[in-house]
Amino acid sequence: MLDKLAFLEEKYEDLSEKIGDPEIINDQNQWKRLVKEHSDLEEIVIKYREYKAAEEGLQGAKEILRDKEADDELKEMAKMEISDLEDQIQVLEDELKILLLPKDPNDDKDVIVEIRAGAGGDEAGLFAADLFRMYTRYAESVGWKVEMMSANDTGVGGYKEVIFMIKGHGAYSKLKYESGVHRVQRIPSTESGGRIHTSTITVAVLPEVDDVDFELNMNDIRVDVFRSSGNGGQSVNTTDSAVRVTHIPTGAVVSCQDEKSQLKNKEKALKILRARLLDILIQEQQAEIAQNRKSQVGTGDRSERIRTYNFPQGRITDHRINLTIYKLDSFLNGDIEEMIDALITTDQAERMQEAGN
Repeated sequence: MLDKLAFLEEKYEDLSEKIGDPEIINDQNQWKRLVKEHSDLEEIVIKYREYKAAEEGLQGAKEILRDKEADDELKEMAKMEISDLEDQIQVLEDELKILLLPKDPNDDKDVIVEIRAGAGGDEAGLFAADLFRMYTRYAESVGWKVEMMSANDTGVGGYKEVIFMIKGHGAYSKLKYESGVHRVQRIPSTESGGRIHTSTITVAVLPEVDDVDFELNMNDIRVDVFRSSGNGGQSVNTTDSAVRVTHIPTGAVVSCQDEKSQLKNKEKALKILRARLLDILIQEQQAEIAQNRKSQVGTGDRSERIRTYNFPQGRITDHRINLTIYKLDSFLNGDIEEMIDALITTDQAERMQEAGN
């Protein structure tokens, strides 16, 4: 591990010189690539330097203990320092092991979140709206921006489908574990008998994709335009501004009608389509990896029931890590950091175990 860390520090220092080189600065594409590589290494290099400083301090304290001329008071202080530094070094080693784990190349990206009502009729649609609000409020709490991409409402305050983008550094690294089937158990407002109904919705979290990541062949795309329907002001039904794009090889279809501009609707639809097509490739790769893993944490299996929201008991249970939290109201208001942190920690622990094996 130490040899690898020393190599990464040397590489970091080399990159520091290169990004200050006027010739490289003039080549903006190369400069941006090197700056990103430098930024990716910065956290682990800073942590490694902390580790080296702690090791030097530990050796210095041990030298004092071995010094026959040192007085008792100084030796006692050295003993206390040794104890503190050994604890600090252990923590730093654990943190460095996590930082050395292979990084998901999509972790820093913005995300496209798709929420769809499943079983449960109107109640499923209402729960889809609840989760849309939950993710929106969480994004706002950490300073991220939310942009609506497409929405198909139920007419009673819910969504059959809602697609939106969350823009913020590391959005995918935090939200990728949300993909899967979310189940809600509650008594609908229309239920006079007080019976608990169970409904489901599916969530898909896709990293934003650009042409560099995934080149979309426009010869494979059919674009249809039509008149928007639903609420949207006087002009919404008077022009063919809504757009439907179809990827002919896979049959994937995306429709957008939220914007009054046909061009903007087309841009949004293609952005969603590109993300979905790349996600299909990622899912296939992860399915192969998952065959060798006992847990599915982080694989984003769309058919997996990942979480239950039980209103009568005020609890949220994540079935992948067997974690139950009893703060349903605040959770649905965006206070989901505890759950996200637990999922990340579990995934890191599993990958560390795999690396050890």
